[in-house]
Amino acid sequence: MGADLQLRPLALADVAQCRAWDAYVRAHPQGTFFHLSGWARAVEAVWRHPCRLLGAWQAERLVGVLPLGEIDSWLFGHAVCSVPFAVYGGVLADDDAVARQLERAGQAWAVSRGASHLELRHLGERRHPDWALQDLYVTFRKALAPDDETNLLAIPRKQRAMVRKGIANGLTAAVDGDASVFFSLFADNVHRHGTPAMPQAWFQALLDEFGPDAEVLTVRGPDGTPLSSVLSFYFRDEVLPYYAGDAVAARDLAANDFKYWALMQHAVRRGARLFDYGRSKVGTGPYAFKKNWGFTPQPLAYEFCLFGGAEVPQHNPNNPKYRLVIEAWRRLPLAVANRLGPPIVRSLG
Repeated sequence: MGADLQLRPLALADVAQCRAWDAYVRAHPQGTFFHLSGWARAVEAVWRHPCRLLGAWQAERLVGVLPLGEIDSWLFGHAVCSVPFAVYGGVLADDDAVARQLERAGQAWAVSRGASHLELRHLGERRHPDWALQDLYVTFRKALAPDDETNLLAIPRKQRAMVRKGIANGLTAAVDGDASVFFSLFADNVHRHGTPAMPQAWFQALLDEFGPDAEVLTVRGPDGTPLSSVLSFYFRDEVLPYYAGDAVAARDLAANDFKYWALMQHAVRRGARLFDYGRSKVGTGPYAFKKNWGFTPQPLAYEFCLFGGAEVPQHNPNNPKYRLVIEAWRRLPLAVANRLGPPIVRSLG
């Protein structure tokens, strides 16, 4: 590492800087969709959380990046993380010396903002054995073949039968141009599970920000009724189905399984060669569902640098102290839950 290394934040309004940042992210082996500058722009625009995208420059060449977002909530505390509302994040750098410089700068910014901790959500191995670790989550990633038959046969027999059931039921899948149908299914789905929904504006902002790299695919019944929908991200040769929602009727018609099969087919035609099923908590229904599709869980290392005696936060539905709240939320009218939900979700990140 040369002596001329400079650390400075990215100006999100600077088109040239953002292009350089995004090019670096796309070229880095550990880069993810959530490292892209557009994610921070959407977070600031919809959630009003301050973001700080730290870049390491050497002779005007970008050699490392660390995107950060600040969440200051009276409900759930004050934190800085990489990055809010994302399953992956953390530092990307040409070498470990640059990575350490960026992480130290991230710690300093978190302390200056009065945060209780800095959280890095690594896709790969953990970087700091001396930091606190949260190992609730795993991710599921699997290669896609270029042909449908190979991909279908790679799905275990029982789940493959569900896909064929959806096909036999006359289900169809098509890309939607906006977030409205998706949001109706998503909001109803999370309400049934007792969790608050994000606002439709968030999903529309992602579609607007990322253009063809963010896309809604909706499954409909033979009569045209929307049954299941997924908002996916495309990054390099990967497809990441990130947000999803289903109607009550979807289960009997196998619309959820059909949806992911239709997405695989569609993504392969777009050039995707890796299907990222996203993170799930160990031991939950989504965890079992993804394993039943033949995906192998891969641990996620979420590391916490704690300041001033803080503890690792446990803001997840598995926490027993939220059980009564979840049950009460399910009983709220959907319209009320949709109004009350966004301010709560804003505090979580």
